[in-house]
Amino acid sequence: MEIPDSSSIPLVEFDPSPVGMVRPFAGRGYEKTGIRLPELAVMCFFREVVDALVETHQARVLTELVGEHGRHPVYEVILEGTPIAVFQPGIGAPLCAGFMEEAIVLGARTLVACGGAGSLVDSLVLGQVIVPDRAVRDEGTSFHYQPPSREVSADPAGVAAAEAVLARHGVPFVRGRTWTTDAIYRETPAKVEARRAEGCLTVEMEAAAFFAVARFRGVRFAQLLYAGDSLAGPVWASRDWQQALSIRERLFRLAAETCMELGRTATVS
Repeated sequence: MEIPDSSSIPLVEFDPSPVGMVRPFAGRGYEKTGIRLPELAVMCFFREVVDALVETHQARVLTELVGEHGRHPVYEVILEGTPIAVFQPGIGAPLCAGFMEEAIVLGARTLVACGGAGSLVDSLVLGQVIVPDRAVRDEGTSFHYQPPSREVSADPAGVAAAEAVLARHGVPFVRGRTWTTDAIYRETPAKVEARRAEGCLTVEMEAAAFFAVARFRGVRFAQLLYAGDSLAGPVWASRDWQQALSIRERLFRLAAETCMELGRTATVS
């Protein structure tokens, strides 16, 4: 099989221009609404946790992020007297990056994402917290925000803020590389082994894009993951990871505190 010259692949044609032909909220009359989000925002992948905020934190809806698949309410919660925007960002790098862009346009300047990830190593038991500090770019979205490279690094201030919060609460965690891929059904045994040999602890679908968008738009960002299903053995193991409600609720609380910690760091700097 002939292998094409990598320079002919469109993904390597990075354009650093900050302005795209289509801009967030184009044609939706955003300018007339005057909607502004708090500077702090948590992108929480756990729909049930986000939905429960109305009862647990008396959250109010500020606006909605809209796609053809449906609407994602953006809530405001008050934690320790601090307003924080919270929304479910969808799934997969393209949609999540798009909603992140819209949140930034609406005023978010410090963002934290919390979600689950597949474990690639035996040591990551269900619920183990991971702070990703770099991501292998096996997706497409990040290449539109940063020049071509094999991986993209996380915001160092975001990593430091996450580690400080976890240490303060005595939460065991590991820090390391994650593998971001678009194709959940193409995580083949050979690729899993190659990524594990490369040092990847987890696999997920968004981290590389989050890191790249944050760097491109000049905002602060951190991410917390928990080990969910496992690809560490000879066969995939679900481990009923989506049923771990208490773990997911705790990770959201840690993410919100990380967002406040990172916000304070950004203000000081």
